[in-house]
Amino acid sequence: MVIVERLQELLQAPLFGTSITFGNLLWLVVILALSVIIARVTVTNLRRALEHKMSKNELEILLKVIYFTIVILGVVIALPNIIADLSGLLVAGGILGIIIGFASQSVVSNFVSGLFLMVEQPVKIGDNVNVGDISGNVEDISVLSTTVKTYDGVYVRIPNEKVFNSEITNYWANVARRFDYVVGIRYQDDAEKAIGIIKTVLKGHPFVLKKPSPTLYVEELGDNGVNINVKVWSPAKVWWDVKIELLWKIKVALEAEGIEIPFPQRTIWFPEALRVDTRSGETNGKEQ
Repeated sequence: MVIVERLQELLQAPLFGTSITFGNLLWLVVILALSVIIARVTVTNLRRALEHKMSKNELEILLKVIYFTIVILGVVIALPNIIADLSGLLVAGGILGIIIGFASQSVVSNFVSGLFLMVEQPVKIGDNVNVGDISGNVEDISVLSTTVKTYDGVYVRIPNEKVFNSEITNYWANVARRFDYVVGIRYQDDAEKAIGIIKTVLKGHPFVLKKPSPTLYVEELGDNGVNINVKVWSPAKVWWDVKIELLWKIKVALEAEGIEIPFPQRTIWFPEALRVDTRSGETNGKEQ
């Protein structure tokens, strides 16, 4: 009985000179802990049920909204039992509130920026992007930061404020992406034939789009040869693989037909005929 009475006294003891008791505070902690547990269990089950029915980006946004909604509901349920007389805390916590306010400016800014990013969606999970000087694939978008996996396999956490205020290049926002080649051939080669060969190679590749269709034309009569410009559209997610694969196939196909890529060359003109001195083995003449 003594232990029970002591425990009741402890639970009913006021804190900080207010009507808030230790029991009220303990109730708040228990409700918050239960809210977090329920939120995590709910999110885990929903992820399993919806991962094949929704896009990854939309699913993650939905799960985050549900998670924080459950936690906030827990706080709303617990607060009426603890808020009785907070006037005594206003003065005592005023200075602490100001300090926390200044310290949390960046947190609040990142949080608000994260909400704008989720609504506007300039980047999505899985997108190939460039944010400032960081390039890679977006692995996660949370309320405070965005995680990008670089091409070297390094994970970079970028605060959402920086993401929101930076120039963002999204290489996968459009389903198709174009890449260009400049293919040089010798002047003695048939340019029309070379274009036909390249068209055949492009037509045989499964990831070369027909709409927009490839564009081929003689772009320049260069110093060393004729330059053919090749513009190709392919699905954005396989853009790089298609680009490097096609370049090699074009080279092999042209060489198989006797069309070669020209080497750098120079024509040297002598205004007078060369005279060879057979006695000394030296060449006399003037070179310009």
